[in-house]
Amino acid sequence: MLDKLSNAVGISGYEEEIAELIKSEMEKYTDSVEIDTLGNVIGLKKGNGKGKIMLAAHMDEIGFVVSHIDKNGFIFVSPVGGINVKTLIGTRVIVHGEGKYYGVMGSIPPHMKKEKEKEKELSIEDIFIDIGAKNKDEVLKRGIDIGSIITYEGDLKRLSENRYTGKTMDDRIGVFILIETLKRVKSPYDLYFVATTQEEVGLRGARVSGYKISPDIGIAIDVTLAMDVPDVKEHRRITELGKGPAITVMDRSVIGNRKLNSFIEKIAREEKIPLQRNILTRGGTDAGSIHLIKEGVVSTTLSIPTRFVHSPVECIDMRDVENAVKLLVKVLETETLGKSF
Repeated sequence: MLDKLSNAVGISGYEEEIAELIKSEMEKYTDSVEIDTLGNVIGLKKGNGKGKIMLAAHMDEIGFVVSHIDKNGFIFVSPVGGINVKTLIGTRVIVHGEGKYYGVMGSIPPHMKKEKEKEKELSIEDIFIDIGAKNKDEVLKRGIDIGSIITYEGDLKRLSENRYTGKTMDDRIGVFILIETLKRVKSPYDLYFVATTQEEVGLRGARVSGYKISPDIGIAIDVTLAMDVPDVKEHRRITELGKGPAITVMDRSVIGNRKLNSFIEKIAREEKIPLQRNILTRGGTDAGSIHLIKEGVVSTTLSIPTRFVHSPVECIDMRDVENAVKLLVKVLETETLGKSF
């Protein structure tokens, strides 16, 4: 299932393909599934007690839209979501027109630049895509025009026994956890499993779906930075691969509810599930929208440590994923959860 989720198309605002895949999977395990006006997939698994809990993982991926096609058939782009331009040179992409067309991202070679140009930081305006077209008309004949979408090319790959890399771990790994939790959990609460849209451009889908659901508790499932890489000092590592999922103390969008965090940490200790703490000075998650719904919602984020975030080669450890699922199931099945806040 993870490979299908990872490889499916769905940049922000264009999530139809991934949404249908998720909907078809959720229908096997829920009492009802719907796709709302903004494209969020909302699955409900009813309990026999009181209380509504919303779990949200965003299904949109970062990408690009065509902003200009020059006379020689080179394609220029605008980013959809946060793009690290340094990762783009030599990257393979798929341009979506009447079909799917492979392309490569490039820029002027360094040895062709003047000294002052070499000192200038690379920007998205310097990047173009070559799809092998001879001129603009050839591009247009393929159904590619201003506004056509572009995704990274890069199927899910296994690096070692537990580690995988792919273009959309942010946040298809969260969606995978959402579905695996849905399969296993038996909770007294009404559980809403939501695959949200447009998180990468402003946490928009969670705002709409959360308003509709009006949950008592909200838990976002996302990725966070694993900085266990060379030349990063220990105090800046944030999280590390293979040491468990991470509970959010704080990021730019939300301060994790302390009582909810403490409750989750208590369950993790009792079940001997490894759990890290996460503080991010940049970036946010769907919890940033959920906690502000109506009169406010008790919310936090459970994250998967991920290397090389917002690149075509995001890397995760499946032991962290399995531990996240185990932890969520235990938390959601605990009858005192709804009485703790």
